[in-house]
Amino acid sequence: MGLLDPVKGFGVTFSTMFRKVVTEEYPEVKKITAPRYHGRHQLNRHPDGLEKCVGCELCAWACPADAIYVEGADNTEEARYSPGERYGVIYQINYLRCIGCGLCIEACPTRALTMTNEYEVADDNRQDLIYTKEDLLAPLLPGMEQPPHPMRLGESEQDYYVQGPTLDRSGSGAVGEEHR
Repeated sequence: MGLLDPVKGFGVTFSTMFRKVVTEEYPEVKKITAPRYHGRHQLNRHPDGLEKCVGCELCAWACPADAIYVEGADNTEEARYSPGERYGVIYQINYLRCIGCGLCIEACPTRALTMTNEYEVADDNRQDLIYTKEDLLAPLLPGMEQPPHPMRLGESEQDYYVQGPTLDRSGSGAVGEEHR
């Protein structure tokens, strides 16, 4: 053990002491996320406003943290929420449990569930971190109608899901696009 060993221990401290401090001004200046950032979830809609979620519960089965709860119900001709036979009547994501892995997104057969770039989901109330269907649904854009309503883009479920990419050719660019 040499005489300078105690001084060598402070080498990192002394080498960083006189560098310029890098400070993030987070609340005032928001950080720009990468385009494929896994943030808050969103339940998407078809261009006419019907929900893409068919209540299949595959997202809940795929979630390793058991953070998603889905309960499906049948559509009727009087009350149609999605083009399929079923829709998600109850949809909840518990952000106290969610680990942001994105397995639920991969499991969704209709691309109903995607993730946005929104990363500010912290709260001081535990109940507010359980997002319900109303919190997760994408907003209605111009040209969309609040469900329940009849199918406007075709006569069957196949028209929505198989020919879906050709349905929105309005040129507006906003209606029918999936939001990140």
